[in-house]
Amino acid sequence: MGKEFWKDIPLNQLSEEQWESLCDGCGKCCLNKLEDDGEVAFTWVSCRFLDCETCQCTDYPNRLKNVPSCIKISPEKLDSLLPILPQTCAYKLIATGQDLYEWHHLISGDRSLVHEEEISVKGMAISEDEVDPDDLDLFIIDEEDF
Repeated sequence: MGKEFWKDIPLNQLSEEQWESLCDGCGKCCLNKLEDDGEVAFTWVSCRFLDCETCQCTDYPNRLKNVPSCIKISPEKLDSLLPILPQTCAYKLIATGQDLYEWHHLISGDRSLVHEEEISVKGMAISEDEVDPDDLDLFIIDEEDF
């Protein structure tokens, strides 16, 4: 991959490898969200397949089949997904004309910085298997913490 390819190639023309490499591995897109009157609130409750320590999906190849509500971020769907993507998301940043943060692995060369800088949900998220679905509102994240 070319250095800073995301600056030279439109998102809808990236190879699958380039597209996937933009993901910073924060795990935020795997958090359960609550929506009310068009307002989206993130919770600390994650999909059951998110490993809350590595922030990686434990069933990535089958995620869309096993979790019907799983969101596949793609160039075609990106515009409609922008409201529910976190502010730090590389896909959102690039789509809105911003650059990647210094901690992003494509800039820093270090995939662990997303965790060290406390951008990821590592150590914060709790699996939905451990939470009563009726209690999701108890886990809403304050925007300043996200």
